Amino acid sequence: MTDILTELQTVLQERKANPTAVSYTAQLFAAGEDEIVKKIGEEAIEVILAAKGQGDQRVIEETADLIYHILALLVSRDLTWADVTAELAKRRK
Repeated sequence: MTDILTELQTVLQERKANPTAVSYTAQLFAAGEDEIVKKIGEEAIEVILAAKGQGDQRVIEETADLIYHILALLVSRDLTWADVTAELAKRRK
């Protein structure tokens, strides 16, 4: 896992364990899994739209949003990015 993903995962885990009212992440966790997966769907569509004519910078920005929300889903289920990378490694063999 890259350093930024490790750092982001740690922040998400902290927000889940110690929510604050001003934290978007804490609000997302409080809203529940349905809201998290809704956001994943929205961000996935935004990645597609960006790829179809909004330029590389928008693709980067929207992909970052998508990865953030996917990581939030994993943390909400007490899973990690390492679980995902382990699955990818297993599939490579």
